[in-house]
Amino acid sequence: MHVADIFARGATTMSFEFFPPRNNAGWETLYRSIAEFEPLGPSFVSVTYGAGGTTRDNTHALVVRLRRETSLEPVPHLTCFGHTKDEIRAILERYALSDVTTVLALRGDPPKGARLLAPGDFPHAADLVRFIKREGERLGVNGGRGFGIGVAGFPEGHPETPNTLEQLDHLKAKCDEGADYIVTQLFFDNHAFHDWRARCELGGIRVPIIAGIMPVTSAGGLKRMADLAAGTRFPAPLLKAIQRCRGNAEAIESAGIHWATEQCRDLLDHDVAGIHFYTLNKTDATKRIYKSLGVRAE
Repeated sequence: MHVADIFARGATTMSFEFFPPRNNAGWETLYRSIAEFEPLGPSFVSVTYGAGGTTRDNTHALVVRLRRETSLEPVPHLTCFGHTKDEIRAILERYALSDVTTVLALRGDPPKGARLLAPGDFPHAADLVRFIKREGERLGVNGGRGFGIGVAGFPEGHPETPNTLEQLDHLKAKCDEGADYIVTQLFFDNHAFHDWRARCELGGIRVPIIAGIMPVTSAGGLKRMADLAAGTRFPAPLLKAIQRCRGNAEAIESAGIHWATEQCRDLLDHDVAGIHFYTLNKTDATKRIYKSLGVRAE
């Protein structure tokens, strides 16, 4: 099924994201964790890609296994930094043969300690989107419609492009090249998201925009999020709620889950196209939020 058909149903999509384990033994555990979400009937699940393609083979193997052994719709990340056209073409051909029909196209970053890695054949994510679009049509994916393509959006700005008008131009370019939907960087301030979504519409961006949500589950996790998503704002009420917990781990987790749940309720009330949960490979917090929203499996 083409991802555009999922959005055409009109219902808010619900999806979950997982990232590659640090060691080979963790892949089987990750597979079982993702499979636990199958009864929830998510619109799709995505699997991230190590910087510079460092987990490319394992990501591909996991996505293919999910496609073959579950009813889940897997969406692999595909980054272009450091890759040649021939490498990306080979990856797409493998996905086409495995009936994996949607990818999330990202520029990506070089692995840590490899800053001198050649950027590859794709200067920008829009170049990758154009290539995926053409290759998908050539391969006859989705009955000749090509791959469904998702791209990233940044409601609170991208650290490499401080000019917010230029940021929207970059996003519009990705959509013009064939992107079918946008999934945002994680955020905690819904006002920022609503304003950014309105600016996207004013800028002529018409594809569905999915909101990225990551619940705070620990004090250390909060600090890691700040490093992971540079520029993300942490609203004072959220920080106050965490401070009131006085370091109690269970209380911090409950406060973070409550905040994320209220974010999701507000997004649903404002007709968001979809909600994408960054799970950090943990199932409990995400399931608690999902089940409290009153949404039903497809």
